[in-house]
Amino acid sequence: MLAVSGIADRITYFKALARWNGMIKVAIVGAAGRMGRMLMESVVADNETTLSAGIVSTTNGLQGIDCGELIGAGNLGVALTTSLAEVIDTVDAVIDFTCPTYTMENAAICAQHKKTLVIGTTGLTDQQQQQLKVLSQKTPIVCAPNMSTGVNLVFKVLETVAKVLDGEADVEVVEMHHRSKVDAPSGTSLKMAEIVAKATHRSLEECAVYGREGQVGVRKRETIGFSTMRGGDVIGDHTMLFACEGERIEITHKASSRMIYAKGSVRAVKFLATKQAGFYSMTDVLGL
Repeated sequence: MLAVSGIADRITYFKALARWNGMIKVAIVGAAGRMGRMLMESVVADNETTLSAGIVSTTNGLQGIDCGELIGAGNLGVALTTSLAEVIDTVDAVIDFTCPTYTMENAAICAQHKKTLVIGTTGLTDQQQQQLKVLSQKTPIVCAPNMSTGVNLVFKVLETVAKVLDGEADVEVVEMHHRSKVDAPSGTSLKMAEIVAKATHRSLEECAVYGREGQVGVRKRETIGFSTMRGGDVIGDHTMLFACEGERIEITHKASSRMIYAKGSVRAVKFLATKQAGFYSMTDVLGL
């Protein structure tokens, strides 16, 4: 069962039960992609959620096919569609791992219809993030660059390490992803660096170094460097390196399955079931 605390949360929880009859009806945007299929699998496997819609691109020719065929689950009675707006009244929650442009369009639809939204899309600009916060005044939104429990625990550890080593370490972020990833650095890498910058009273915008070539001079201690690699089918490797005099600390997370992001997303959907309108992160979901 969902955990609730406080009178307001209890009221929201019982309203949710009355509306959903115990099952949260979920729509997956980008259902035909690798992540979309994992999300559908995770929603179907969870005993508190049910798959009610799958949205795909108009160009892939999958419209009308049953969602279950994409994940080897047989006939689920849920046909793929190309429009979130057409099915929004049949769902309670939406999960979106697409691209910034589509995510913003879908967020506006969710806000208009008061549907909860979980966003795993990376590459969102600061302006888009601010727009999402405005939309979250109408409906609960979880937005995170990484839905993995492990990665979010790393975020917490990084804050502690950065504060202890404040001013005593050269900081670098090293990440590698599959050849098809279109944004760089990854959203997770940027989040890691933002945490360290904030913990050490720096502005990432001012101290980030995204590439080095030629005679770049002596490294400045206040900078945070990024090294981005792309190739093969690597799901996601991230290392935050703190290089001190005489020792080096490396904090690494390696993903071996996209299912960790899918399970985290479903956890976020269930978290939002008891929440009022607002902008939430995976830190909130995990109680960190």
